[in-house]
Amino acid sequence: MEASGLLAPPPPPPEEPSGSRGPSFSTIARVFFSLALLAGALYLVYLVRDVIVLLFISLFLAVALGPAVDFFHRRRIPRAMSILLVYLLALIAVFLVGLLVVPPIVSQVQDVAKKAPQYIRDIRNNKTLREYDDKYKITQKLEQQANKLPSVLASAAGTLQSVTVGVFSAAVKLIAVLSITFFLLLDGQRLVNFMFGLMRSDREERFRGVATQVYGAVAGYVAGNLIISVVAGLVTYATLELLGVPFAVPLSVLVAFLDLIPLVGATIGAVVVGLVTLFVDFPTATIVWVIVAVVYQQVENHVVQPIVYRETVDVRPLVVIVSILIGAALLGVLGALVAIPVAATVQIILRDWWQRRQAHKSDHVVLPPEIEPETS
Repeated sequence: MEASGLLAPPPPPPEEPSGSRGPSFSTIARVFFSLALLAGALYLVYLVRDVIVLLFISLFLAVALGPAVDFFHRRRIPRAMSILLVYLLALIAVFLVGLLVVPPIVSQVQDVAKKAPQYIRDIRNNKTLREYDDKYKITQKLEQQANKLPSVLASAAGTLQSVTVGVFSAAVKLIAVLSITFFLLLDGQRLVNFMFGLMRSDREERFRGVATQVYGAVAGYVAGNLIISVVAGLVTYATLELLGVPFAVPLSVLVAFLDLIPLVGATIGAVVVGLVTLFVDFPTATIVWVIVAVVYQQVENHVVQPIVYRETVDVRPLVVIVSILIGAALLGVLGALVAIPVAATVQIILRDWWQRRQAHKSDHVVLPPEIEPETS
């Protein structure tokens, strides 16, 4: 018994309680340097944030203008000339819009400045407004300001000079964006092919397909947004012409431009037009315009916009509305403008990942052996 007790193995040492050993020095150092590198990268991004915004805008424009450039390039026009031709057409479009907007604004603003006192006196003809006017002396205050309007317009030239300085600074950024966009349109395909060429053949085919879908989604978003804005401008012009509201063309162009901002753009444009109708045929014109604006905005937000974006961007209506709200909450107007193509891009990537995952699962499924029929 004693011998067997001496030959018995010693009892194992007691196990240390879990969690008693802390992380090693190398782990702590790795985490520390990783956080430091991340902080440095974020600070660098913050320093060059303006450049990143310009690059993002240029990339967006390159993708948006890509189909137009490809259209001319397929007609055997050199690619550089195709890009310049698209730029020229865009410049002509801006010039034509200016011809439609500027002359009516100049002439009718001068007319409004001369007739503003008369418009204010006409407000007193309305019984309801007259009661408020007698109580708060609104007309008297408006007449004082209206009499100063011609002199204020005459002194506006000095203000325009200071605005011109800001325009020149913005023009420098515009030239930079157009230049970057030009080279992206010119050499972007070769750059993409070079990056894809560094991948394996299976990954190259996969990522090339995803990139093609993203390209079509962004181009489709631009086309859909332009279609909706044109519809908004036409509805505004038809309504203002029927009501006899001045500034019909400039206001329609303004609504079309503001409608490029999803969800809130139509509301801002409707408010501006509603203020103009107050001085034309109140309350008839104002009531009619409010009804038209509310009905059209509901139809655009819940019918036209989801349908058009679903056909061009291939995003579900619910995703369209939610993505716009999230983008506007994060980045304001810029976020609302890029929310839909970003949502389309995320949807394309997730769909590709899901399809690849399902295919990977099916490759590992073991099928049961076939049962051969018994032979008698």
